[in-house]
Order: sequence, then C-alpha cells, then structure tokens
Amino acid sequence: MEIWHNPRCSKSRQTLALIEAAGVSPVVRRYLEVPPSADELTAALAALGIGPWDLVRMGEPEAKALGMKDWPREAERWIAAMVEHPRLIERPVVLATDGRAVVGRPPENVKAIL
Repeated sequence: MEIWHNPRCSKSRQTLALIEAAGVSPVVRRYLEVPPSADELTAALAALGIGPWDLVRMGEPEAKALGMKDWPREAERWIAAMVEHPRLIERPVVLATDGRAVVGRPPENVKAIL
C-alpha cells in the first residue's frame, strides 16, 4: 500500500494513522517532494475511477492562477498541471497493491481497501 502524504494536512495524518492502526506499513510518499509522474497519475485516476478534474484542489492558488475552473475536460492538460503543480492533487491518495485506491477524505474511506 502507498499513501501520497502531506504531513501538514490533518486528513492525511489521520488516514495514515488508520492504515498503521490496521497493522499495515505503507510506503509513505511525500508527493509534494516526489511528485507523481503523468503515468502514475493516470494509473491512480483509473484505480480511483475518476477524472483528473475530480482530483484537483480547485481552491489552491495555482488552480486559480491557471484559470482551471474554465478549462475544458481534456485529461492530458489536467494531468500535466498536477505533475507541474503537485499541490493541486487532492490528498491523501491511498493506493492498494491489488489495484484499488481511495482518496482519504474523509479518512475513513481508507477502510474500504484495508
């Protein structure tokens, strides 16, 4: 299991705590320091069953500066923006080794893949 983690985010910390309380030692990826590639984001989105626009934090200054609320739903463009600006990625993303994934908002979502 891997968690795309931001230690400054309370939901990310709570999700990590739930994973560890279940006896799982996940790979903790600080995605702001080691951003996912376009291929990794594409795979994560497929596992989540959502479009890239559903994983973007639209309230972030980068999203506003880029005018993303007015962008057409062209997946490659949205993914490229998340690669370039990882703060745009909703957190935390939890990826199970069996191909399932959840966004830990709320943190209890992670229980579905433990």
